[in-house]
Amino acid sequence: MRMEIRAAAIRGIDRLIDDLGGDGAALLSEFGLSPSDLESEHRLLPAVTAGRILRSAAKRLDCPDLGLRLAAYQDMSMLGPLALAVGNCDTVGAGLDCASRFLYVHNQGIRLSRTRDPEQYAGVGAVEYRMLHPDIPYEPQTIDAGLGLLHRILITMSGGYELLGVHLPHPPLTDESVYTDFFGAPVRFDTGRALLRLPARLFAQPMSTPVDPELRRMVVEYLEAHYTDPRESVATTVRSEVNRALGTVPTRIDMVAEWLHMHPRTLQRRLAQEGTSFQAIVDDVRKNAAHRLLTGTDMPFSRIASLVELAGQAALTRAARRWFGRTPTQVRRDARNTPNASSVARS
Repeated sequence: MRMEIRAAAIRGIDRLIDDLGGDGAALLSEFGLSPSDLESEHRLLPAVTAGRILRSAAKRLDCPDLGLRLAAYQDMSMLGPLALAVGNCDTVGAGLDCASRFLYVHNQGIRLSRTRDPEQYAGVGAVEYRMLHPDIPYEPQTIDAGLGLLHRILITMSGGYELLGVHLPHPPLTDESVYTDFFGAPVRFDTGRALLRLPARLFAQPMSTPVDPELRRMVVEYLEAHYTDPRESVATTVRSEVNRALGTVPTRIDMVAEWLHMHPRTLQRRLAQEGTSFQAIVDDVRKNAAHRLLTGTDMPFSRIASLVELAGQAALTRAARRWFGRTPTQVRRDARNTPNASSVARS
């Protein structure tokens, strides 16, 4: 399933590239885009393309904090009609819930959700930003840009809020002080999740600007009538849950079924109706996770095997031969010698 996003999701990247001494229009043209596409409310592009544009720009301009810089060029208006629905909710929490419900209108590849504080402090909550589909290659620049924009949107919604901490799933791409200066809060890396920690009371705080409930109602009705949520696919939802659980808790069908409030047999039947199975999804998620870890990290093979729930390095070697037709060593070596190293291998 190809995940698409509005081209406006990378609005400002051309100006940022220009400001950094590059040629934004020329780089966009390499991917079949123009600056005017980024201003369109209707132009769509594959989610993987957006990530490749950011990665290419960061590499060519030697700008490892490009994602954060892009977030500084953006604001809530880039969400298009969704911005009107979110900005006219009564509270910050209601605005976040509205964004979570309709974020697929802007970007089909991510999910936004309120969640518990991972550090388990009383009175603290979190807002998590995560990739919905494991087939989308992991791009740290995209995560930095998305979480950075979420932070800026929360500032707009609240009129200024106390950010208690930031979690990022990858290592720092530049000096850690660049992150702390941008967010104005402590940042933890390699946490496996992308989220903002904040006082739980913020969710009940009224919006900082006047709201129009009637306008919100009209926009929500428009979104409901004109857009279909691709996440309604049970298979897509299961893939998301398996991807989140992989390497942290056993990925068993009874556990995932419980998360989705289904009986395991019901889940099996629904997946069969969509032409797949739980085991096929788990295998594909493992394949993509293994490829990302093999090509994007120097992690030992034994550790990778553990994270994708395989019984040791020998099992990883057997799986890699089946998935990629190569050994783990060959996959890692070939990725380092290939420009598009982070693209997902296809069996």
